[in-house]
Amino acid sequence: METCDPVGTPMEIKYKLDLDQHGSPVDATKYRSMIGTLMYLTSSRPDIVYATCLCARYQANPTEKHLKEDSGFELTGFSDADYARCKDTFKSTSGGAQFLGKS
Repeated sequence: METCDPVGTPMEIKYKLDLDQHGSPVDATKYRSMIGTLMYLTSSRPDIVYATCLCARYQANPTEKHLKEDSGFELTGFSDADYARCKDTFKSTSGGAQFLGKS
């Protein structure tokens, strides 16, 4: 680990999220879908693991506080597919990139 590059976390380490039993509930299915999408991205984006796992704690009863706590992040994805582009094998080539916030 000594040769690894440090990566910042897009969320404060001292988190503000808690159970929030008195908040107004939101659609749990939508919240779980958002968390699932972010969990998929954690394989290629280790900098969002902490924030994603912190938000995943509240999937059972999400409230507006959980949904909007860090709403300043915008997830943007790009993909490109070029069908049968390789001149030698005529196989498709594709690529993609996801950006969270300004990163």
